[in-house]
Amino acid sequence: MRRKIITTADGSKTIQIEEWDEQYHSIHGAIQEANHVFIKHGLHHVNSISEKSSQEISILEIGFGTGLNAFITALESQKLQKKIHYVGVEAYPVATKEIEQLNYAELIKEQASEMFTKLHDVPWEVQTEISSNFRLTKRQQFFSKIGDESSYDLIYFDAFGARVQPELWTEDIFRIMYNALKNNGVLVTYSAKGSVRRAMQAVGFRVERLEGPPGKREMLRASKEE
Repeated sequence: MRRKIITTADGSKTIQIEEWDEQYHSIHGAIQEANHVFIKHGLHHVNSISEKSSQEISILEIGFGTGLNAFITALESQKLQKKIHYVGVEAYPVATKEIEQLNYAELIKEQASEMFTKLHDVPWEVQTEISSNFRLTKRQQFFSKIGDESSYDLIYFDAFGARVQPELWTEDIFRIMYNALKNNGVLVTYSAKGSVRRAMQAVGFRVERLEGPPGKREMLRASKEE
């Protein structure tokens, strides 16, 4: 499929798959979306409800993609002084020539450009220390093959939209996500489709509708409650 780099509304770049008219991030602002959905309503929420302030947070990302979510989470781990173990799952890794055209470090923290590069250069399937507070494991894997049990405090569900890949937004996939979370774990996603919410509820999640990022009215946060 043909792919090209485009600039989103906040000046940050993303990858567009032309045949699908689908992007890796919101055209209304890649960085803004990532911060709103995954940091504000995901990481900050989980950090606020953690029982122990020193507790490590374990995160599973569904769709490692451009590495933007991992990058901003690594930077946030430094601000929060919170240790994070981050697992990014991606079936089709992004090409190096595409990564080199992305401007996330330039816009967020230019001094951290080496960190962004390191996120992509470290080998797959190997846990690597990116900073003193952030460890990364990248796994090349189909989402349907994830078999983790009660392993994560937080899931960033950032798959391509249900319009183009409906098979990624089913009860079967959300059951895998539910099983992968620890008790009281949380899943956040940019999607607010009724069919997605119902699929989450069908496997046991308690689902909240929250204010969405720029360009979207709502987003979803799902909790696995004891």
